[in-house]
Amino acid sequence: MSKITGTLVKMPASLDRPVAYQLALGEHRVDLNGRLGQPLTLSHTGNIYCDACGRKTSKSFAQGHCFPCMKKLARCDMCVMKPETCHYFEGSCREPEWGERHCMVPHIVYLANTSGLKVGITRASQVPTRWIDQGATQALPILRVASRQISGLVEVALAEMVADKTNWRAMLKGDETPLDLKAEAARLLPEIKEKLAELALRYGEEAITPLDEPVVGLDYPVLEYPKKIASHNFDKNPVVSGTLLGIKGQYLIFDSGVINLRKFTGYEVALG
Repeated sequence: MSKITGTLVKMPASLDRPVAYQLALGEHRVDLNGRLGQPLTLSHTGNIYCDACGRKTSKSFAQGHCFPCMKKLARCDMCVMKPETCHYFEGSCREPEWGERHCMVPHIVYLANTSGLKVGITRASQVPTRWIDQGATQALPILRVASRQISGLVEVALAEMVADKTNWRAMLKGDETPLDLKAEAARLLPEIKEKLAELALRYGEEAITPLDEPVVGLDYPVLEYPKKIASHNFDKNPVVSGTLLGIKGQYLIFDSGVINLRKFTGYEVALG
């Protein structure tokens, strides 16, 4: 079989039983679920290209960007990581049109079971993709809000009581205990009742809508979880090889270690 070469982007995935994954190399899409239990080799050519402008770069910044794009693009601003600091209304957004499409749109506040209970946010259009990318085994939308900033403010309030980050090492061990997310929502939401009222007064009653949705269960194509986590890194070793034992979140699980492919967005890689 001839090698397929292209720049890595986030693995496309669709909600199925189990989640169906593809390896994305440039324009190429390769089914990964069908590769489980088989040898797989990914070789970094040494080339890195900016995911935004396409120029060659010696180093990747902010998940796949060259330095100039990292400095000028709104998607690389700190408010993407901390949405409660959104400054769109101050008129200082780097790309107002991008902000309109990505931030000033409905967002979902959710609870998930990743490495345990966590709170998270995502654009409504990114459900269930966001849950898959985080390796959640259960997810429950609890609020629909009018903008990314509002979702961030709600998340900050909930994060005083529950984690807002995933422990990726624990997530890859695959031993999550099922949680009663409905009960957790019933416990947590009353605790931020005053904060929600404050936000409704500030942004309007229609800006925050409680949801009554079913819990979504997610299964991943994994033959065997690693007992000990060892990470592959293209910057340290350009060749990642081994038997593919599973895919979860944006990680490939080999018998030789794991690799977060999203971390290497823009890296030119050969599959063969």
